[in-house]
Amino acid sequence: MILLNIFETTLPLTNPVLKFLVILIIILSAPILSNKLKIPHILGLIIAGAVIGPNGFNLLLRDSSIILSGTAGLLYIMFLAGLEIDLGEFKKNSAKSLLFGLYTFLIPMTLGILSGIYILDFSILTSVLLASMYASHTLIVYPMLSKFGVTKNRAVNIAVGGTMITDTLALLVLAVIVGMTQGEVNSTFWTKLSISILVFGLIVMFLFPIIGRWFLKRYEDNVSQYIFVLVMVFLGAVLAEAAGIEAIIGAFLSGLALNRLIPSTSSLMNRIEFVGNAIFIPFFLIGVGMLVDYRAFFNDFETIKVAAVMTIVATSAKFIAAWLTQKSFKLSIDERRLIFGLSNAQAAATLAAVLVGYNVIIGETANGEPIRLLGESILNGTIIMILITCTIASFAAQKGGKNISLQESSAVESENVEDSERILIPISNPETIEELINLSSILKSKGNKKGLFALNVVTNDSSESNNQAKKILDKAVFTASASDIQLNKLLRYDINPTNGIIGVIKEQNISDLVLGLHVNKGISESFLGKLTEGILTKCNTTTFVYKPIQPISTIKRHIVIVPPNAEKEIGFPFWLSKIWNISKNTGARIVFYANESTLAYIKKIHSKHPIEADFKIFDDWNDFLNISRDIRTDDNLLIVLSRANKPSYDVNMSNIPTFLNKYFKRNSFILIYPMQQGVVDNEEIDLNNPSLIEPIEKLDEIGKNIMKLFRQK
Repeated sequence: MILLNIFETTLPLTNPVLKFLVILIIILSAPILSNKLKIPHILGLIIAGAVIGPNGFNLLLRDSSIILSGTAGLLYIMFLAGLEIDLGEFKKNSAKSLLFGLYTFLIPMTLGILSGIYILDFSILTSVLLASMYASHTLIVYPMLSKFGVTKNRAVNIAVGGTMITDTLALLVLAVIVGMTQGEVNSTFWTKLSISILVFGLIVMFLFPIIGRWFLKRYEDNVSQYIFVLVMVFLGAVLAEAAGIEAIIGAFLSGLALNRLIPSTSSLMNRIEFVGNAIFIPFFLIGVGMLVDYRAFFNDFETIKVAAVMTIVATSAKFIAAWLTQKSFKLSIDERRLIFGLSNAQAAATLAAVLVGYNVIIGETANGEPIRLLGESILNGTIIMILITCTIASFAAQKGGKNISLQESSAVESENVEDSERILIPISNPETIEELINLSSILKSKGNKKGLFALNVVTNDSSESNNQAKKILDKAVFTASASDIQLNKLLRYDINPTNGIIGVIKEQNISDLVLGLHVNKGISESFLGKLTEGILTKCNTTTFVYKPIQPISTIKRHIVIVPPNAEKEIGFPFWLSKIWNISKNTGARIVFYANESTLAYIKKIHSKHPIEADFKIFDDWNDFLNISRDIRTDDNLLIVLSRANKPSYDVNMSNIPTFLNKYFKRNSFILIYPMQQGVVDNEEIDLNNPSLIEPIEKLDEIGKNIMKLFRQK
């Protein structure tokens, strides 16, 4: 009887279980059908929404639950855009983003006003509001580009930055027009709006990072961290609305504010992307599809005319803006496609504007019917424009994103990155596992998918020792899987840990070794002595000795202290490329301390491949404590050391453990031992030598042919 009550129902569905089941089936099947029909997945979800919506088979209404989930999905898209953006590239391209933002605002505004007045015979106010709808756009194709792995591309950075500018200006026009119809635009209006936007921006960009760093340093629970991120997204959105601008601007700025605290390789980022792409964003796309009313095509000629003019003007204006941006900055055709695809889709801001304009009554007819600022023909035309522009944008972005992704992939096909970069993480203490894996994921190159190894050396062949070792390795694999990292387990039996590590390094052709220190214990001279006499004298790997005091994602600056003559050693480009990876993967600032000669090499590389970095002269290791005056609580120390009798060795390096234990107790630190075999003491390295430059040239595919070049050398 209960079963009959569930299935004996009328349309639209009201049973919440059935409604959710239908949506989940659509989310599951839409990508499969899209692949068969060879259309973008995003377009498949929009079409599915149109089919099941109130204007289709009427399976579901676009009720409050759909609107709520869709709003969350839209804010999620904007938040991800801010979170995933490369802040270094964003700053570098800020002028380009500003110019594109002006292009993609002014051109649609100009064409929109002219077409509204001279083609559609609308009033000036209606034409201006209509033009602002063309100027705004929604990053509806951003999730698609994220799957292609091209969100770090300069074209995406330019388009995302331009989106913030044009949407802000377009929504400001909306606020002004509505204010004018209500007679509220005066000096008080502008003063209140300016002050509220300024206060909102300061709170989000300066206070949010402080709150985020405080929370993430103290709470490591995965669920709590994810809920905290959602709170910050919606808090930013609420503050934006309170300031008089659209919520999507608040979500985007929240992403920018938390950008440095959530590295792209972290488990938290993996959870954020997974939940968004699986639930929230599909809900938004399906909700957009539910707005589509095919009957609007057949209502009357006026609706068809308005829809045609709106679609042609909006698409043409966005293409012209993308084309001008391409020509202005000498971008490729595929980069232009990315910019056009990201900026052409009309959805959220456009929909908000048309609904606001539709609800504004500016008079009455002789029959007493309300005269709306935006009439019904514009409302229906907007729905048609949303469908067509989203379709065009999806195809353009898919083509551009796929081509760029293939080009980037072909650059590393000639040699597997995992063959040249193989990172070993010996683990014995469960408490340090997570931070060691976090550090390794930040050090590794983008193309390295399987080159991480976790090792546990068993010196006592008992069942209890074996079980404990297996549990530790299983925990390491579980921790890595949360970040979508494949970790290879290695269990080795040996007379002591040093021999076991050395054996695995040679057997697995390990290039980098990451060792961990207990958080509650200091570093001793005896430890460094055993390390130097044992592993470092028998294996020529780049070795990182890490003591985490706080999560590496919450570090503000990485202080890199480099000894004189470090540039003369064969391992110089290898450890330096890892420093570049840290900057690229976390966005934190790097501060280099070295003598003038060494800084000259690093600055040369930095000029070609800029990251956020500062350079300070330091050449007296006997006066190492001078640096302590510049060290802050949230700084991480990276100290480049040396094996004895090598060009960069300094006798004062033996004092490092004492200094760290006494003066830097509250700071995380990493001791770096570079590769140093095959060094000619008096050899000067040519900066144009590919063996030096290539690891930095290809930061995301660390040293495609580096090992080969060094062997030849």
